[in-house]
Amino acid sequence: MTSVVLLEQLKAFTEEIMADMILPVAMQQGDTEQAYRAPEVYLMRLPDSRAAKKKAPYIIHRVIPLETEQQPGSEERTVVSVRSIFCCYNPDEQEGDLALLNMMERFRVELLKVRKVGAVGADGKPRYQFTLDISPDHKLESIPYDEESKPYYAGEMITYWKLPTVQQTEDIELWR
Repeated sequence: MTSVVLLEQLKAFTEEIMADMILPVAMQQGDTEQAYRAPEVYLMRLPDSRAAKKKAPYIIHRVIPLETEQQPGSEERTVVSVRSIFCCYNPDEQEGDLALLNMMERFRVELLKVRKVGAVGADGKPRYQFTLDISPDHKLESIPYDEESKPYYAGEMITYWKLPTVQQTEDIELWR
């Protein structure tokens, strides 16, 4: 299991919980009426960073430092940090700030409810692969940006995830 699989699982989880959150889309040149949709979810970055305002509303999940440690006499432990960036558009400043808060809170609350993301096994039973780490060393942090970017509103959340243990192999020939 890798951090790439974690990102894919987070994307699926986020799309599911945000599916019914319908927000205004930033109007573009030639638009005659306001459009609405659920936030789109991207991994690592937007497909075209120059189109950031055109893509609102959206959420980006991005892996930041990966940390692996092993204490004497214990199993290896790998924790990956995920930075989730939230962006929405609203011509009304109060509604824009509330929409951003609503996106971030929905994500946070749903994560705290399940605390795991992953796939379903071949037997149809849930097989969670990644566990949210909210230990004293890894707090779930949420930060709305206070920048003057109205009518766009953005914020980020940092989460920490325990990755499954990598099984050590005796066959060194695999790497030669």
